[in-house]
Amino acid sequence: MRCGVVVFPGSNCDHDVYHVLKHVLDQEVLFLWHEEPTLKGCDLVVLPGGWSYGDYLRGGALAALSPAMTAVRQHAERGGLVLGICNGFQVLTEAKLLPGALRRNRDLRFECRDVHLRVERDDLPFTRGYRAGQVIRMPIAHGEGNFEHFDAELDRLEAARQVVLRYVSPAGEPEERWNFNGSARGIAGVCNPAGNVLGLMPHPERAAEEVLGNTDGLALFEGLLRSSAARLAGARR
Repeated sequence: MRCGVVVFPGSNCDHDVYHVLKHVLDQEVLFLWHEEPTLKGCDLVVLPGGWSYGDYLRGGALAALSPAMTAVRQHAERGGLVLGICNGFQVLTEAKLLPGALRRNRDLRFECRDVHLRVERDDLPFTRGYRAGQVIRMPIAHGEGNFEHFDAELDRLEAARQVVLRYVSPAGEPEERWNFNGSARGIAGVCNPAGNVLGLMPHPERAAEEVLGNTDGLALFEGLLRSSAARLAGARR
């Protein structure tokens, strides 16, 4: 699987994602500079965490206008896989590839801690390594992770099953005290209607090795590899 990690000025989790894909999962990985208008034939494109353009205006607002994002949009429209993590999620919402917006955390504080997430769908390329209802643990590190949308739109997202991950208690219950950034309905990750674009605020790449004390995030990347392999096998038939 050929993977591309888009690098914006201010990205700081690009090497983390590269490490997991290249050195943990032994995939071909390229860094894609934000000014490049092509994705160089990548099957999976990852928008990593960080502070693209210093979060000037809003998190992800300027990065969404970069030349690389035109290619990312075209890739997504063709059914290509796109993953946005933390700031990458913000970029995807600003680029209108995903719904909603990421606002300042409810308490106006930067949150850096492990959170518990409930997997709402296990039929996406990103979630095939999990089971629906499974509670997993990943770290967050953000100041603008408060997912918001209009109530009617939130109802529509729920009905369309676009909510993929939700902040919950360790027992899997949606309790506000475990929703540290105040996201509407505890939403931690959403996908597009086709299911090939996913944005999430927690960092799966920081929970992908035993040495880190947690491998719950590795299953997300492994699911992508299995989905890609199945897709290629089907194309050869």
